Amino acid sequence: MTMSGSDTGLTATITFLEMLAPPSRRYPPPANFPLALMKADDIPLHFYRYLYETIGADHYWIDRKFLDDEALTMLIHADTTEIMVLYCGGVPAGYFELAGDAETDIELAYLGILPDFVGRGLGRYLLTCALDRAWAKEPRRVHIQTNTLDHPAALQLYQKVGFVPFAQETRTFSAEDITGKA
Repeated sequence: MTMSGSDTGLTATITFLEMLAPPSRRYPPPANFPLALMKADDIPLHFYRYLYETIGADHYWIDRKFLDDEALTMLIHADTTEIMVLYCGGVPAGYFELAGDAETDIELAYLGILPDFVGRGLGRYLLTCALDRAWAKEPRRVHIQTNTLDHPAALQLYQKVGFVPFAQETRTFSAEDITGKA
């Protein structure tokens, strides 16, 4: 993470990756954890915000943080959006969100593990589940983006499972972008 200027903003390098065929590398569920992956049909807005904000807090997830309820509801309840929640011992441990038209592209829009569950191998397993779900829709490609503010192992993991970078950009987020306050 790089602060730009006089701590007025945050600069991140964003890497855009794609996968043109299903991955050959798969990660099994970690042993000794009772896991359940469930589709969240019509996910309640407060539960989505809880997952998004709790997972995203350490990684500056801000794209949806300041959306009003109506705009966010339209995004997460769209016919082209699918949200799957991973539970560990009956407790939410992470989620992924797929978005897009299966006839062309599927975006792995969000994937994350709640802080209490980081370091248990759940991220690799959740990524495997997300890719299985995405490729079951038979898209032309699956794509994702990550940045230098995400988990330090994210880019490497995405490349290990077969994602290939196709573009990169640097973006500076203003204090207003980060806090939602002018």
